[in-house]
Amino acid sequence: MGFFEVDVQQNQLEAVVQQIGEAVLASTETVDRLSDRVDALAHQVQQQGYQIFALSDAVQTLAEVQEESLKRLDKLTDILERLVRAIELPDEEPS
Repeated sequence: MGFFEVDVQQNQLEAVVQQIGEAVLASTETVDRLSDRVDALAHQVQQQGYQIFALSDAVQTLAEVQEESLKRLDKLTDILERLVRAIELPDEEPS
C-alpha cells in the first residue's frame, strides 16, 4: 500500500468521523428540543392539574351552597303552607 492510498483512506476516515460528529451533534440538538418540549408539556399538565383542583373545589362549594339553599327553600315552603292554612281556617269557621 502506497503513501497515496494511506492518505486517501485517512481522508475517507476523517470524512466518516466528521459525518458521525455532525450526526451526533444533530441528534443532541434534537434531544435538547424534545427535552424542552417535554418540559413545556409537563408544565402544562401541572397547570391543568391546578385548574382541575380549583374547579373541583368550586363545584364542591357550589354543591354545599345549593344544599343549604334547598334546606332554606324547604323551610320557606313549610312556613308558606302554614300561613296559607292559617289564612284559610278563619274563612272555614263561620259556616
